[in-house]
Amino acid sequence: MIGKLDDYMRFNETALSLRSQRQELLASNIANADTPNYKARDIDFASALQGVLAKGTPPAGVLKQTAPAHMATGAAKGDVLANGTPVQYRTPAQGAVDGNTVDMDVERNQFADNALRYEAAVTFINMQIRGMTSAIQGGQ
Repeated sequence: MIGKLDDYMRFNETALSLRSQRQELLASNIANADTPNYKARDIDFASALQGVLAKGTPPAGVLKQTAPAHMATGAAKGDVLANGTPVQYRTPAQGAVDGNTVDMDVERNQFADNALRYEAAVTFINMQIRGMTSAIQGGQ
């Protein structure tokens, strides 16, 4: 029974987890807008979602590491997210003298778009839960 509920919720759960990780990357870009030689990073959300769903593994952040021998999860390490999604570098429209590739207009736009889509994913999950609750209660 629980496995079927997990399968029912997996898509939105995975999308929400990836949106959260992407938001961290975008926030890092914004925070480092004035850091010399900082390279703006992002992920290809559509291919990342397909990749994680194809693997059938739970999204990063769902499992907690409680012992040193457990598999590590968490934030991006280097050029790969915890779930194996490659982190890409954004190509700047115009280079900066200090080597920084952060374009604040692009980053703000991507940050706001991702935040809106995150909220939509939360709404979809809430609708799924309400639908399941209604089915369990018999549509009362």
